[in-house]
Amino acid sequence: MRENEATMDLPGPLEGIKVVEYGVFHAGPGATAILGDLGAEVIKIEASPGDPVRHWTSIGAVTFALGNGESFMNEISNRNKKGISLNIKEEKGRRAFERLVSQADVFLTNLRKSTKDRMRLDYRSIAEINPRIIYAGVSGYGPEGALADVGAFDPLGLARSGMMFITGSDQPRLLHLGVLDQATAIAASHAIITALFTRERRGYGQEVHVSLYSTAIWLIYADLMMNNALSIDPTTSGERNKHSPLRNVFLCRDGKWLIGTHHPESKYWPSLCRATGRTDLIADPRFADDQARQANCRELVAIFDQVFAARTRDEWMEVLISHGLMYSPVQTIPEVQSDPQALVNGYITPFDHPLLGRFMVPGYPIHFSRNRAGHRGSAPDLGQHTHEILREIGYTDEEIEELEQAGAAPSA
Repeated sequence: MRENEATMDLPGPLEGIKVVEYGVFHAGPGATAILGDLGAEVIKIEASPGDPVRHWTSIGAVTFALGNGESFMNEISNRNKKGISLNIKEEKGRRAFERLVSQADVFLTNLRKSTKDRMRLDYRSIAEINPRIIYAGVSGYGPEGALADVGAFDPLGLARSGMMFITGSDQPRLLHLGVLDQATAIAASHAIITALFTRERRGYGQEVHVSLYSTAIWLIYADLMMNNALSIDPTTSGERNKHSPLRNVFLCRDGKWLIGTHHPESKYWPSLCRATGRTDLIADPRFADDQARQANCRELVAIFDQVFAARTRDEWMEVLISHGLMYSPVQTIPEVQSDPQALVNGYITPFDHPLLGRFMVPGYPIHFSRNRAGHRGSAPDLGQHTHEILREIGYTDEEIEELEQAGAAPSA
């Protein structure tokens, strides 16, 4: 695996950066979890009963509650963080919050616009406390317009952006689970890191804003560009019988699928025929060039359906790769967990969890030659680090006790 004892001692790229988060669910908190992957110190503020993601334990028939009654989604959204329980509606709690923010590099929230204004969590209020801070806002549909104060979840961003039709089906299809939430978290972390770099170069803090809707539109960049510039809809081309065997999926003898993608197809057509033992098709006038193969695509796909059904997926993969062809197994989620290619690169890596024990988690997708990035710690219990954080920002034990008695920093 990529991570070993030597790399464990390397610093994170964002070591020394302090992040304060007042967020819920994943699209916002997922961004600060990524900053934690990169070595930033992330402090999550929660008021009782905590981030709702702690209590979101099922979707339909799928249940993901842990032994402590909380949601596994909380682990995904809040890994690598310290947790402080703070009631910022109470005066003493607000003062503690402001002291924390005054010492931070980044503040993130994904509360609705009206809620941020009411709680004085908007950019203007936070910048008055710390003018150099990078303020990250995450929303459903963006900071302007009629939907600026309307909440949203992952499927709603998928729906409004057109992403639910990119599979080529005539019915909308969801991408499960939290794909757009995670992409939005990635976009938000990208924005924060860019703003931090700008602050280092030019000396000023600023607000950055990312939404589910903006991220979804960004993800289907090519589809929208083609539609806008050429008036075509590339999302309607999902039928197998409209694609040559060089860009298609096939079911093998063992019930497993593989997929190929080759450009330009004319370059690879003879190699595919040789690899599959169908050299007779090279000279067949029905399939002589790209245009002929497209015109007779249905017939050609039917031929290769029979060809690929003759061997297992692994057998075919060995043959196809040896002929310089670009095919891949269409893997299930469990197969990815044990994929040697994922393991050797650290894309899937073991993590020791205090409740669940050792299991495999996604690794950080980027290699650094002089830094370490990736899963560093489990999600905190509600308010787990309250006393530790308050002491770090200068509170004495007596002052912490006063905060608790005032209901500003409830005991964990």
